[in-house]
Amino acid sequence: MTDSYKHKGMRRSLVRILKEKGITDDAVLNAIGRIPRHYFFDQVFEGHAYQDKAFPIGEGQTISQPYTVAFQTSLLEVKPKAKILEIGTGSGYQACVLQELGVNLFTIEYNKVLYARTKAFLPKMGYNPRFFVGDGSKGLRAHAPYDGIIVTAGAPTVPDALVKQLKIGGKLVIPVGDKSTQKMLRITKIAEDQVEQEEFDNFSFVPLLGDKGWN
Repeated sequence: MTDSYKHKGMRRSLVRILKEKGITDDAVLNAIGRIPRHYFFDQVFEGHAYQDKAFPIGEGQTISQPYTVAFQTSLLEVKPKAKILEIGTGSGYQACVLQELGVNLFTIEYNKVLYARTKAFLPKMGYNPRFFVGDGSKGLRAHAPYDGIIVTAGAPTVPDALVKQLKIGGKLVIPVGDKSTQKMLRITKIAEDQVEQEEFDNFSFVPLLGDKGWN
């Protein structure tokens, strides 16, 4: 795996594009600027790595569009050492961004093939979140509560279990809607029985699978 001067230049161009699209969180932009996204691509597709678009990774899944990753991560407002749960490990790119921000990351993937592939691959890049395989729509109760939860697949509704697994003051960032278009929500837990919900732009994610997702 080679990260050349050319690759670094392509990343700088990608960061400029994200700034032009309205991403203002410097920590997130710097994280994206450090991650060799082309490592996630077969060499024949390397030219796509630093375009601001999603790309198929097999198993009916995609590596998310960099703007989407930056937008979601910015909404989470993470601080170093924050305890974060990522639902939908996928390619692992979002996990890399979160780890670049210094969080204590737990990540769960529904698809066993993707789970095994990403668990083997990310440590080779120097990223070591705690990997789990299972139904992320139920969260990961054994390690709760979390400072933040980020869902990288479109959900039909907000799963109650995810809100319950947040710390007071914690944030859940989740796209909610139908299978084609979802509204990005940020839910802040004010008290055990009180939340604040904010709505942002529309996005299009692969469906969240599992008991509280799309079966």
